Amino acid sequence: MALLEFRGLRKAYGRAIALDGLDLDVEAGVFTVLCGPPRSGKSVLMRILVGLERPDAGRLSIDGIDITHVPPGRRRLSYVPQSFALYPHMSVRDNIAYPMRLQGAAAREIHRQVDRAAQILNITHLLQKRPDQLSGGEKQRTAVARGLVKDADVFVLDDPLVGLDFKLRERLMDDLRAMQAELHATFFYATADSLEALTMADRLAVVEAGRILQHDETEAVYDRPQHEKAMQIVGFPRCNFLDGTADGRGRCETPAFAFASEAEADGALPQGDIRIGIRPEAITVTDAPAADHLSGIGRVRLVEDLGAETVVYFEIGSETLVTCHPVGTPMPLGYDDAIPIAIDPQHVAVFDRGTGRRVGRGVGNGHA
Repeated sequence: MALLEFRGLRKAYGRAIALDGLDLDVEAGVFTVLCGPPRSGKSVLMRILVGLERPDAGRLSIDGIDITHVPPGRRRLSYVPQSFALYPHMSVRDNIAYPMRLQGAAAREIHRQVDRAAQILNITHLLQKRPDQLSGGEKQRTAVARGLVKDADVFVLDDPLVGLDFKLRERLMDDLRAMQAELHATFFYATADSLEALTMADRLAVVEAGRILQHDETEAVYDRPQHEKAMQIVGFPRCNFLDGTADGRGRCETPAFAFASEAEADGALPQGDIRIGIRPEAITVTDAPAADHLSGIGRVRLVEDLGAETVVYFEIGSETLVTCHPVGTPMPLGYDDAIPIAIDPQHVAVFDRGTGRRVGRGVGNGHA
């Protein structure tokens, strides 16, 4: 059952449309992540939710109660913004405790909750310090702790890890997941980083141009993207896209290869101008492809060593594609080396080029 409901939210700043009739449900007790590129509407939605801005149209409700025009102080929400916004004259302990004091919580409960949040976020040793004595990561953990001690129905986190180095973000992602599980709470989290989203989300909502493109369990969004932009936004390394055409009888052609396709359950076979998407990990390097796989020879153009895996950019036909594989996989890696590639056609998503909507997927076999 949805705890948060957004219906038809619209917000514009002059001619710039931030939210364009956005609809979204957020379930109780779930870690829901809103993922989208900069200026996609994430922060505007969060600010409207906590009452810092008002929508031009539409409504939002919590547990069935319309809060569209309820003042911020009366909404049972806890908010962690992108900025630290710590009080410089207060200790870390007092900064974290401040929202609970505003709520009139008992001193013993405040002490217990602050100690609990500090322990989970590993800042117990900082409780007596002031913000000017903290590093950037310590300030961020303090801000997160302050947002999470408040008695709230929903914890709203607007890209709280932006600007931090990867190792610290990785640690804080683990901390936030642990705290959400500990509190059995509803977390609504916004980020532009798809790895962050995939790591933390139970359910993932992809937003672009002020609209929700897809909202589902995280694995479903990644494995079965329903819109070209959803596939583009969620995932790293970048997804491969090729323009092509479909004849309406199950045959698709691209500059790199041809393949057979099937329709989505509720639609007709792809026809006309299409755009296909292939995730890098769906492209394998092998000289013994399965009989039903697409296959061909690529020419290496660039190799990136990411530590645990290697990303290889290669040309096939007139197109440049990217694949990734674990470090140590034996294969030629020099410039212009020939690499045999194979693709399971079921991992080829077919989108209508005009609307971006998913209309099918690959089947059968073919050759580059």
